[in-house]
Amino acid sequence: MRHRVIFGLAGLGFLAGLAAAYFMSGKNPALPPAFKPAENPYPNGIYSEGIIESAQPSGANLNVFPEVGGVVESVAVLEGERVEPGAVLLRLDDSVPRAQAQSALAAMRSAEDALAKQEKAHALDPRSVSRDALDSARSSAAAARADYQAARALLAKYTLAAHAPAVVLALNAAAGSYVSPQGVYDTYTQGYEPVLVLGAPQADLQVRCFVDEILVDRLPAPHAIKAQLALRGSGLRIPLQFLRVQPFISPKIELSDQRLERVDVRVLPVLFRFAKPSNVNIYPGELVDVYIGQ
Repeated sequence: MRHRVIFGLAGLGFLAGLAAAYFMSGKNPALPPAFKPAENPYPNGIYSEGIIESAQPSGANLNVFPEVGGVVESVAVLEGERVEPGAVLLRLDDSVPRAQAQSALAAMRSAEDALAKQEKAHALDPRSVSRDALDSARSSAAAARADYQAARALLAKYTLAAHAPAVVLALNAAAGSYVSPQGVYDTYTQGYEPVLVLGAPQADLQVRCFVDEILVDRLPAPHAIKAQLALRGSGLRIPLQFLRVQPFISPKIELSDQRLERVDVRVLPVLFRFAKPSNVNIYPGELVDVYIGQ
């Protein structure tokens, strides 16, 4: 009886092993891709990675840094807000330079009053005021006016204003934070960032793509360049208009905000422009795939 039980258990274990081997050897069907990978639309097209930017007449987005350091007193704009030329963006605490400007104004008025008295006395009786004293009063008044203008110019630097129509792309400072001409210190990246990032109004956008240096000789002539933008995660294709080439090959940026990263690949920036689609959300800073052909 005991041997039968042992052989029965062994048989059950053998059958269980066969069943487990059968089920474990089965292959599950592969999951379909989350989206269809982009395909090169050109027979001999060049692939490059690009980043969306606002369409600027020249250069990239406008990084705003203050010319003086100080504590942010108030922020007058929001991210995504459109601003007009002269609109106030941010104010720094200007209590000290404002007091200096008021002191310079008082000194200027005092010097001008003294000059006016000297000139009036000289007009009534030229012998009552010497020529040297009159020249000295004029020099003092001119110096006081120059000091006041310098104090006003310094005071104006504590207010950041827009110089052209723009859209606020990023705002990295808050009321109460300290900013310097280097920007705002970011505790995550342990580096400095611009206080504000402004872009052109976004009816049109541009893409800055980076062509690997080993593919530069395959770039077509500017008049023959055709290109398409593929938006990641969708099947959207957008035709691009060639703008210009930034004629300086530089190390590739991995966009990881790591200031110690080192790369050996060097790339040539090529800029294209396109009209922003009304039915798709595309924002500056977005990475896209760019295909360049003839």
